[in-house]
Amino acid sequence: MLLSMIFVIFRFSHLTYGAEVIRKPQQHEHLYISNKEIAPDGFRRSTVLAGKTSETGQFPGPLLTAVKGERLSFNVTDVLTDPTMIRSTSIHWHGLFQKTTNYADGVAFVSQCPIAPNHSFLYDFGVRDQAGTFWYHSHLSVQYGDGLRGPIVVYDHDDPHRHRYDVDDESTVITLADWYHETSLQLLSGHGQPSADATLINGKGRYFGGPDAPLAVIEVKHGKRYRLRLISMAFHASHGFSIDGHNLTIIEVDGINTEPHTVNFIKMYPSQRYSVVLCAHQEIGNYRVRALSSAGVGAYNFTNGVNSGILRYKGAPNVEPTTSPSSNVNPGAPGKPHPGGVDVVLNLALGFIHNPPTFYLNNVSYEPPSIPVLLQVLSGKKHAQDLLPKGSVYTLPRNKVIEINFFVHGHAFDVVKTSDSDSFNYVNPVRRDATLVAFENQTTIRFVTDNPGPWFLHCHIDLHLAVCVLVVLFENNVPMLVLSLLLTADWKSLCPIYDALTPAQLP
Repeated sequence: MLLSMIFVIFRFSHLTYGAEVIRKPQQHEHLYISNKEIAPDGFRRSTVLAGKTSETGQFPGPLLTAVKGERLSFNVTDVLTDPTMIRSTSIHWHGLFQKTTNYADGVAFVSQCPIAPNHSFLYDFGVRDQAGTFWYHSHLSVQYGDGLRGPIVVYDHDDPHRHRYDVDDESTVITLADWYHETSLQLLSGHGQPSADATLINGKGRYFGGPDAPLAVIEVKHGKRYRLRLISMAFHASHGFSIDGHNLTIIEVDGINTEPHTVNFIKMYPSQRYSVVLCAHQEIGNYRVRALSSAGVGAYNFTNGVNSGILRYKGAPNVEPTTSPSSNVNPGAPGKPHPGGVDVVLNLALGFIHNPPTFYLNNVSYEPPSIPVLLQVLSGKKHAQDLLPKGSVYTLPRNKVIEINFFVHGHAFDVVKTSDSDSFNYVNPVRRDATLVAFENQTTIRFVTDNPGPWFLHCHIDLHLAVCVLVVLFENNVPMLVLSLLLTADWKSLCPIYDALTPAQLP
């Protein structure tokens, strides 16, 4: 079996940002999580969606925006009813560090209990020192595979790349997703690696042998420069992204500004984000947007528009493309510039057994607790390691440099060694929050423990997460009494409400 892992640390808006800025101030928003039948690729199925009201669930979810330095408040209400899918929920704000607000990270059974049906929870947190491209998704079991995922953009009035583009608005956010005709629970109960039925670009696509469903159209005006914000919301697959006839200049990776780097193809793994500048300098026409999936989608090609979208110049006819494919700003990694030149080294060896399908890290298979780790710590447990099976929690000392492999919530990290290289880069490594760990290979990352609380370190291929490719990192930076004083009554009520659910209410 060929396996690879993607590891990660862990306002509704209509605006134009770039040469012109038009923004409506927003302080408090509502997200309703509901079931709805949709057919984004022409095949109708029930889903789990986010919407501004209980009747307006959409895929992807509504674009949420903010400006660097703001405080955000999202009241999430669960109105799920479909018994074939998970009916509780929790929302993770992927890539936002949650400095001093670990309780708002949204990871079920680590930083909170799930939100029960017909109940709400207010996520309130700041983005004091972050800007860039992020996303939100369910972090309860495999629920986000059923559709609960959406984009987040945090704008920066002092963006160092602003002179490089003219347009940066909701029309330039591009989401990539693999889509399945079975529910996530059905996929989880199956065997082997699933094959996606469709690739969706901005929520639109086609499946092999299916109808000519509408494709996503990205409209541009000749001579303008566009900041495209690419977001992989994939559940399982990676995607190779390109636009025929156009180069892409990378200026941001996972919320971190980079030195401009021009490419014509980007390999995107689940949860990764890129901002790229596209110069609309070609002849007026239609150009194929390609997102070739690693997980099936019928033939591994673009027949009848699968794995595709359209870049359409203003003035071009409303037809499908016939084009062919085109052939850091970083302070350096923390620690000393050699392997092991850090305060704490964690070597995490990945193992797998087939029956039942189970992953192990250092010979330990993670078992989620019934009570969130954060709640147990605040209830007086002396050691975070007491809360889960031995080897499932690693306590990290305050303000130390950590060298590790894997998405760690609460941080971006420096990737000092990638799976496809034997060399280490300590001078200008890419800084991001998700990276590939290839099968039988090693990836090494570094970060500083400057964000207190329990954080998930896990594979962002959700079916791998469901079979235990994860551990909890507990950053013991400040007395838990300080963190406990920040907790809201809403947060404290989540567990009693969830624990009162009957077996019939829990898939």
